[in-house]
Amino acid sequence: MTALDLLCIAPHRDDAELTCGGTLIKAVDAGHRVGVLDLTQGEMGTKGSAELRAAEAAHGARVMGVHVRENLGLPDAGISNTDDTRGRLVQVLRRLRPRVVIIPAPRGRHPDHRRTTELARDACFLSGLAKYQPGDHPAFRPFKLLHVVTYREDAVKPSFVVDISAQFARKLEAIKCYGSQFDGTTQAGEVYPNGEPLYDIVTHHAAHYGSLIRVQYGEPFYTDETLQIDDVTTLGVSTF
Repeated sequence: MTALDLLCIAPHRDDAELTCGGTLIKAVDAGHRVGVLDLTQGEMGTKGSAELRAAEAAHGARVMGVHVRENLGLPDAGISNTDDTRGRLVQVLRRLRPRVVIIPAPRGRHPDHRRTTELARDACFLSGLAKYQPGDHPAFRPFKLLHVVTYREDAVKPSFVVDISAQFARKLEAIKCYGSQFDGTTQAGEVYPNGEPLYDIVTHHAAHYGSLIRVQYGEPFYTDETLQIDDVTTLGVSTF
């Protein structure tokens, strides 16, 4: 399999679309190889079923145009960071070999979201240790980890925002693939309710992040490391 340029590791089916779907679509538009790894099948969801959510996830993948979508089959509402789960994730990382990995925000309302962040970060490091659970694929470590902080206003200020103005309509279309979860609702995942339909809240958040970089729609990300700029005269986003 050809190595991926970008991989989103998401706790549940629909999390990738909700948080960074526009960025994934934009990467596909740019010619990059893009994938999504859902960690659970969503069997604990109040609405729908694991089978229905699998069909919805496949539809969402087609809308986004991602090249790979897989499921690790960890227990929904029971993700844990153990040697077993780290080893299972390491084997996928070594096979897919993503250069950049998107993981959830450092904080989150759902326990699975917080634990995914810790699990994914540890697995990305251990994947580069040749003597750690050797298997069919050689050791490999992603170059960059990105925390997607969409909807997390209690998190740190974003390190950067991706302009998804040209991709937002497709992002919303991908989110709407999960009708069993979102149709007629006012909240989901990390999206807190304000009384409006969920799809309107998603739109307002994307517009807010876009306003931070003076564009129509955006998705925010955080990195622990300081970003490198080679030419300050080319920086975007007007101060005034």
